[in-house]
Amino acid sequence: MSAIAGIYHFNGEQVDAQLGRQLMDALHHFPADRIDTWHRDNIFFGCHAQWITNESVQEKLPYYDSDRRLAITADAIIDNRDELLERLHVEHSRRQETSDSEIILLAYQAWGDQSPKYLVGDFAFMIWDERQQLLFGARDFSGARTLYYHRNNEQLAFCTVMKPLFSLPHVTKQLNEAWLAEYIAITGMFEPPNCGITIYKQIEQLPPAHAITISRDQVKVTRYNSFANVSPLKLKSNADYEEAFRDVFQRAVTSRLRTSRQVGAYLSGGLDSGSVVSFAAKALQKDSRVLHTYSYVPEEDFVDWTPKYKLANERPNIQATVQHVGNIEPNYLSFQGRSPFSEMDDWLEIMETPYKSFENSFWLKGIYEKAQQQGIGILLNGQRGNYGISWGPALDYYMTLMRGMKWFRLIREVNQYSEKIGVDRARIYRVVSRKAFPILNRWRPVSEPYEFPQLVNPEFAKQTGIFERLHDRKFTGIGTTADLPSDPMEARKEHFERVHVWNISGARGAKLSLRYGVRGHDPTNDLRVVRYCLSLPMEQFVQKGVDRSLIRRSTEGYLPDQIRLNQRVRGIQAADLIHRMIPAWPAFVDELRCMSQDPRMQQIIHMPAIHDGIALVEQGPKSETAYNPKIKILMRSLIIYRFLQKNF
Repeated sequence: MSAIAGIYHFNGEQVDAQLGRQLMDALHHFPADRIDTWHRDNIFFGCHAQWITNESVQEKLPYYDSDRRLAITADAIIDNRDELLERLHVEHSRRQETSDSEIILLAYQAWGDQSPKYLVGDFAFMIWDERQQLLFGARDFSGARTLYYHRNNEQLAFCTVMKPLFSLPHVTKQLNEAWLAEYIAITGMFEPPNCGITIYKQIEQLPPAHAITISRDQVKVTRYNSFANVSPLKLKSNADYEEAFRDVFQRAVTSRLRTSRQVGAYLSGGLDSGSVVSFAAKALQKDSRVLHTYSYVPEEDFVDWTPKYKLANERPNIQATVQHVGNIEPNYLSFQGRSPFSEMDDWLEIMETPYKSFENSFWLKGIYEKAQQQGIGILLNGQRGNYGISWGPALDYYMTLMRGMKWFRLIREVNQYSEKIGVDRARIYRVVSRKAFPILNRWRPVSEPYEFPQLVNPEFAKQTGIFERLHDRKFTGIGTTADLPSDPMEARKEHFERVHVWNISGARGAKLSLRYGVRGHDPTNDLRVVRYCLSLPMEQFVQKGVDRSLIRRSTEGYLPDQIRLNQRVRGIQAADLIHRMIPAWPAFVDELRCMSQDPRMQQIIHMPAIHDGIALVEQGPKSETAYNPKIKILMRSLIIYRFLQKNF
């Protein structure tokens, strides 16, 4: 794991070594185990390395292979090492000492610009091909590592983070108003769909699942296909599907335990993180190593206001998992005194851009801090499990049965589902019928769901050319079900194909890891696991009235039944965020008032929505407004306000 940087002159002109040092100096606030550079004629590479895996301790980066005349700088952990070493015919005696960056070089030599699709893991790298006089790089399929670059007529400079690029004399901070307008207009958690641009006009980003080729002054960015060879899988029985899942998932988990440090994992009271933890703890036990888990819990004096089917404090469920699995050293962390408001400036420093996921900011950052203090190298999580290992939307499946007129199976499933979740069958049928036949919503209107107010100033939308798109729910609802097909199998496939859905979480993880020297690593995001899940029929994910059926069946014995079979109560994160902000509430309201009077914010934000929100918070802090859309609007706007103040 590293921060990488480089400069390439299109015209063959010598790179000024001082400019390379400026790039590297701008990375010095990140912890590093080794800092090195490589410079030849019109190319400069740098690497600010953090040793996480056992192999990385001996890894030299940047690295120049004089026989192949290839140089590489890489921020990478490759998880299918064994498969690639075999496929690339590396001698057995050399396999243990072969670094991940060497494997990438060998893959490039074997498969050229097609090499990224053979790599499983988290990576961003650049290769200088001296023979062909070209620069080639790639970013992993879900963007778990970042790669930004600036280009002009003479040169291209790249880096893992944006700030160092501004140390170069020809790169200036210019606000990309088109990006900002789209960012504000999208009501969901996501950024604009074009992942190639950023909030800075002069900084571009290599999107997830893309490669970049630079030959002289020609820059070509292309997508490589990670899911091209996913074919339907038909096995004889449920037991066969479960066994195959456990095999592929165990390999994904075990391959992510390669570290000379301690291993940690985020643990909630649910299925995804619980599954990761249960498989990891068992694998570590074989080597007499313990798994450290980190769990967010609310402040002690918080009074739970959430409905009975939500669980704001998951400690009892987490404790059940810890006790059942064993070989775990748990940490229950309340982060007393921290809130999304108190952490805002630091998060802007980490993210380098406005962000929307403020609710969980204080505890995500806090967990990385605690993990760093305890010597953790790898911090496992299960954040991408929803569309993979724990996918299984029962109501959507029943919709397909109704559309296909498979009445006997539908009746049997709904009867079982009704009993398991404790909801009347008639209510389930009403929901399913409206999903299956949307025209029913016209004949029998139901109360309209809350419509998230449009936050972008209409005039600003016109200036930036997005005004017509404000009425397109597929645009404003990016990242929600509004922009996905109604067929659940197609919607899941589409989710994995849309790189903008992955980009922001990948950037967050990459930048947190650089700040704290702790590598977040997600087995549910393993390409082998994702491909396996995409190959299965939907009946493996919903059956006998059980949603998320595959993971529930496959973790029998791994997780306690109160977690594994729970279909009635779900954990909810950061329900205490308003409670946490009570001490700073007067300052929060005052800053909102200042923001509402700021001329620049008045130009970009639709102020009636802000005034409506301020009227709410002026009534005082109320815990039950934690997920009120008005609070979201105010916090997102305040984040933009502070970002602009700091940078423009």
